Amino acid sequence: MTRLKLGPIPDDKPVKLTVELPADIHSNLAAYAEALSRETGQQLDPARLVAPMLARFMATDRGFRKAQRAAPAESAPPRSDSNM
Repeated sequence: MTRLKLGPIPDDKPVKLTVELPADIHSNLAAYAEALSRETGQQLDPARLVAPMLARFMATDRGFRKAQRAAPAESAPPRSDSNM
């Protein structure tokens, strides 16, 4: 059997996000959920795959990683000097 890029999906606290998908992508997402269910024994709603797929995509996107490293770090709040 072919090994899928995603493994078992952790049960975490979600943030609700509404998106519209083209029908062919939704169909493929449902097929992927079915294949992953067979591989892991975990019954999955296709919608639960979106977050791990996006996370995997972003983690393996070299351009995105480079852009993250190049972005300036958030500035820290000014320190209060107690010796004034």
